[in-house]
Amino acid sequence: MRLATEIQGDTGSQQNQYRRATEAPHPSHETSSDTSSRPDEIAQHLALAAQATNDAVRVWTVATGALAWPQGLESLLGYPDSPTTNEIGFWQKQLHPQDRARAAASIRDALTADSDHWTGEYRFRHRDGSHLDLLERAYIVRDHLGRAVQWVGSLMNITARKQLQDQLVRSQKMEAFGQLAGGVAHDFNNFLTTILGYSDLLIDELGMKGEIASHIHEIRAAAGRASALTGQLLAFSRKHPLAPAIIDVNSLLTNLERSLLRLLGENISVQCDFERGKDGMHTKVDPGQLTQIILNLVVNARDAMSDGGCLALETTAVTIGTAEDHEHECAAEELPAGDYVRISVTDNGSGMTDEVKQHLFEPFFTTKDEGHGTGLGLATSYGLVRQSGGHICVESELGQGTTVRIFLPRVPAPAPPSYKKSGSKKLPTGSETILVLEDDISVRHLSVRVLRSLGYDVLEAANSDDAQQLIGQRVGKDIDLLLTDMVMPQMSGRCFADWMNKTNPGIKVVFISGYLQESLQDDDRYDKETFFLPKPFDPEQLAVKIREALD
Repeated sequence: MRLATEIQGDTGSQQNQYRRATEAPHPSHETSSDTSSRPDEIAQHLALAAQATNDAVRVWTVATGALAWPQGLESLLGYPDSPTTNEIGFWQKQLHPQDRARAAASIRDALTADSDHWTGEYRFRHRDGSHLDLLERAYIVRDHLGRAVQWVGSLMNITARKQLQDQLVRSQKMEAFGQLAGGVAHDFNNFLTTILGYSDLLIDELGMKGEIASHIHEIRAAAGRASALTGQLLAFSRKHPLAPAIIDVNSLLTNLERSLLRLLGENISVQCDFERGKDGMHTKVDPGQLTQIILNLVVNARDAMSDGGCLALETTAVTIGTAEDHEHECAAEELPAGDYVRISVTDNGSGMTDEVKQHLFEPFFTTKDEGHGTGLGLATSYGLVRQSGGHICVESELGQGTTVRIFLPRVPAPAPPSYKKSGSKKLPTGSETILVLEDDISVRHLSVRVLRSLGYDVLEAANSDDAQQLIGQRVGKDIDLLLTDMVMPQMSGRCFADWMNKTNPGIKVVFISGYLQESLQDDDRYDKETFFLPKPFDPEQLAVKIREALD
């Protein structure tokens, strides 16, 4: 439907009236000798002002449907001037189908009303096929009867602004989902701590054997797999402990393999080629961060193989900095010479153009459809790898697939733990006094039961008020160690530990939590009197951590 048909009237008289109104000199200029105020120079100044905005300008004669483009038709919209661009139907045709009816109705209402101005946003098809987000601000020229004669609109390109707004909304949604995932993982870790703990107690204290013991081991194994899943949720929500640790890359990827298969779907296969050295493939990195990076890369690879394909994971030890090393030029420019663990993620999907590769690690840059990506995954991965002293580089060709290589400093395997459990799983014991402060009743009861079975004198409290009353009843009796959850009602575990240090100087503290977002500050982690035990934990981990802190 042509918008021009909405305006009825005498075309000739309207145009003559408009021409008289615009061509007649302003009274204040009739006798002026100031040449800078001549109509032709005024028009030139207006044209320069319009060009300074870099907007497109369209002039639509309402009654005839004629459309003129004083500027911006080619520079902003990409179309050369032609007879087809000089009709209102051209403008209507280039509107995004989802915006066409809304824009037409809004303009029609403005023309039939007595307003002289109109403002609206819509998507307009560029000549290259993409759609620009435009903000149009128009002035409606009317005759002496108030009928719309001409529409003069200025079209501003607000695509970048709209993209930033959309990305902000998506990132806020992802942040909200991350908070939900972190909260769910926190609660699940309480349940898993109980499942793991009582499974071990059944086997150890009751001496379960045979088929019943086998069933309990299956329950415990399932809880262990669930613990790995909550770890991935915590990595996604970025609430995983940030302290790096020495890990075997091969072991981490092997544990991830089952989750990757579920994530990829049935039409994508996974091929693993891990270098198995006698000393392993160790690096010092945050396990949660590395898990997040691998998941980001796998999701990108899956999206690039919409019709199916093969994902290849490879690890190998490399040395950067030798004179004959030409294979790792991308990393050699960014990294000091030395030994590195290289993780390669390769897909045989759609690949990338050179232009996409140039912007690959920029925040909010994404090639995915709206609602299917935030543009933060690779930017975050790049930051995490660089923070860990490594480098990430990408090789890709359009239609030939993509390979992402991560280089992380290789370190020696960690020394075996000083505590070695015996064949009978005998746990380290003690006789010190321990205060257990935990609001989850199952975790608290489990911890108290395990510690008392190991010989400790244990006090228990569900909140800080109860704990302070207990301490008040023990005047003159010191408490050797505080075992507290970080997230507590009334007073946080961190604040209660600070209060305890004033009343009981030198007390050792072990913090437990399902995630670390709300827990230790940077300087707390290096306090020799402070230890952290992440949930879920089993009786052995609890016993060893308590003894480690007390010793």
